[in-house]
Amino acid sequence: MKGIILAGGAGTRLHPVTFAVSKQLLPVYDKPMIYYPLSVLMLADIRDILIISTAEDQPLFQRLLGDGSELGLRLTYAVQAEPNGLPEAFIIGADFIGDDSVALILGDNIFYGPGMSDCLRDSRRDLDGCVLFGYHVSDPERYGVGEVDDRGRLTAIEEKPAHPRTDRAITGLYLFDNEVVDIAKNLAPSARGELEITDVIRAYQRQGKAQVIDLGRGFAWLDTGTHDSLLDAGQYVQVLERRQGVRIACIEEIALRRGFIDAESCFRRGARLPKSGYGEYVMDIARKDERQQDHRQKAVLR
Repeated sequence: MKGIILAGGAGTRLHPVTFAVSKQLLPVYDKPMIYYPLSVLMLADIRDILIISTAEDQPLFQRLLGDGSELGLRLTYAVQAEPNGLPEAFIIGADFIGDDSVALILGDNIFYGPGMSDCLRDSRRDLDGCVLFGYHVSDPERYGVGEVDDRGRLTAIEEKPAHPRTDRAITGLYLFDNEVVDIAKNLAPSARGELEITDVIRAYQRQGKAQVIDLGRGFAWLDTGTHDSLLDAGQYVQVLERRQGVRIACIEEIALRRGFIDAESCFRRGARLPKSGYGEYVMDIARKDERQQDHRQKAVLR
């Protein structure tokens, strides 16, 4: 499976801040926003990832993340010239996707919860059509909402309904089989002149191939598209990290735990940031991993 992070758009709801910098490069507490969707794809064992941004912002993402090799990833970049809708990501990324399935995640979405990696890997393995992730919200009229049957199959989806029939929002993380490329290429623009992700999903729904997995009460799904929600997300991450002593969406730690890189490579990444708490954390987990490796080797020798 390939992965796409859609990090384009003008971030108009965050003006004037986003006149100068991409929304997805703004900090969410102690790390750039794009680390959060990138970490989700990494937790799903997706290593071949396309980052779609504006032409102006692309060099900044490349400066931050490079080609991904230091994290055991393969990162490539593409431009979305105008915000023509989410499905355009599959058209822009058609050659990148090739014959594979694909995961699309929005660059301003944050997911955190127990068992996230297992949930994503199971969804990848059993993919037949598309898998969506639902989250129950108090204000469903702000989102695309989905109704499901008793098997978790999507029966209806509506974008920002005035009178929602369910409080299940469809989040900004989607898994699709390879058919999504042809579906996106044959979509007609909506009245707004954009391609709509709900139209893509309806194509799978008509085939009975749209599965919805509800993220439970232990999960957090945060959208960082406004000043208030960006601040809320930063405070959420701050509280959890201070309370638990871990770093959410630490891409070096995930790369190490998933076996994408070794402890030495992880330590080098942290050593570049010696005066930040983030860099100290990365070096510390690398040291701990090396000690654990030493203990295992000694145990084998005994």
